[in-house]
Amino acid sequence: MPFGGFVRLFGDIGEGRHGQGSFVDKNRGVQAVILAAGVFMNLVAAWALFTGALYIGIPRLVDSIEQGANQWLLVAEVVADSPAFAAGLSPGDRITSVVASDGEEVTVLTPTTVSDFIQERGGESLEISYVRGGATTVVTVRSAHAVISDSAERPAIGVALALVSDEPLPLLVAMKDASVSTYNAFKAVLGGLWEMVKSATNGVSPLKDIVGPIGLVGIAGAAAESGVGNILALAAFISINLFIINLLPIPALDGGRLFVLGIETLIRRNASQVAIRLLNAFGIAFIVFLMVAVTWNDIARLFT
Repeated sequence: MPFGGFVRLFGDIGEGRHGQGSFVDKNRGVQAVILAAGVFMNLVAAWALFTGALYIGIPRLVDSIEQGANQWLLVAEVVADSPAFAAGLSPGDRITSVVASDGEEVTVLTPTTVSDFIQERGGESLEISYVRGGATTVVTVRSAHAVISDSAERPAIGVALALVSDEPLPLLVAMKDASVSTYNAFKAVLGGLWEMVKSATNGVSPLKDIVGPIGLVGIAGAAAESGVGNILALAAFISINLFIINLLPIPALDGGRLFVLGIETLIRRNASQVAIRLLNAFGIAFIVFLMVAVTWNDIARLFT
């Protein structure tokens, strides 16, 4: 059963488990470090995995054209009800050409060159070619004013563009950029959890946004088709999830145990073993419930 597992240290329970190396005999500061160490290793593992992914080569944002590098222009965002939205452009589309009605074309595709090209041709029709799912599509888009709310005077079609490259990075550069990737993934996961909390408070089930073991198989399969680097990046993202989830103050998780340890520090005595066992039983039951519910959602998605 995919319910996970844990490591039980000598003296973890504390009853008849005293002696050299016993967890319960250590002071609370040492216990806190021990409980946090395993969680923290998920963060270290994520950084190492991102380093490997960048060293092998995964899609990443770049600032400028690099001679001889494999780069492409990607649609990062589409403004709702904009000309680009009406034409069917979507985030993830790979722009291959932008041609004006007079036949003039953007020779070097970067966010700046395309934006300037569109801005100079307000009201004109533009032919934009893009690749999605391996298929090339050509659409006609007419730029307009007031598409971007804070730049109403500037002609635009309503897309945010990003220059992307999957060129491998030198090891030291990969190690440095992996820190940024780890931080961005951390923010993304926290943001996702916060949105789930807001959904729950608004009466919307947050479980629909969670992927379990079955759903993860499909995601991992899609990543595998894109190369080893993307598998490592996915593993890094999962490790960030584990880091954050395990720090939540849920009984039976390290975060819950750290919370109890904090309470014991404040009251300056050990918590009742009966209470701790009841809390852990509740935590385990809650985790099992989540696993069953999420797995059910994964199965339901297979038939929709």
